[in-house]
Amino acid sequence: MKKIILGLAIVGFSFSANAQEASKEQTKTKETTTQTVEASCGQCQFGLTGGGCDLAVRMDGKAYYVEGSSMADHGDAHAHDGMCLKVRSAEVAGEVKDGKFVATSFKLLPEAK
Repeated sequence: MKKIILGLAIVGFSFSANAQEASKEQTKTKETTTQTVEASCGQCQFGLTGGGCDLAVRMDGKAYYVEGSSMADHGDAHAHDGMCLKVRSAEVAGEVKDGKFVATSFKLLPEAK
C-alpha cells in the first residue's frame, strides 16, 4: 500500500513539474520586445484615411492605427506639441494584427530639445 501511495505521489509530482515547464515556454513565446517608433495622428501626419484624429504609429515606413492606446491618453492632440501637429517618438510593445498595431505597452517619449 505504501508503494502505491509513493508511486502516485511521484507521478503527481512529475505531472506538476511538466506543467510548470510548459507554462514557462508559453510565457516566453508571448513576450514582446519594446521598440522605438514614430507616433502621431494617423490622418493629420501619416496620411491615413479615417473619420477623425486617431493615434497611429509608423514602423519601417508603414503607418498603422493603434489599438490599446489613444490620442487622449497622451495629452491634447491639438496643443502646440500635440500629435496632430507633430510626429513624436514612442516606446511600444505589441504586434501588427489585421492591419492595426495592437499595443500591449505605449509610452510617449519626451520631445528632444
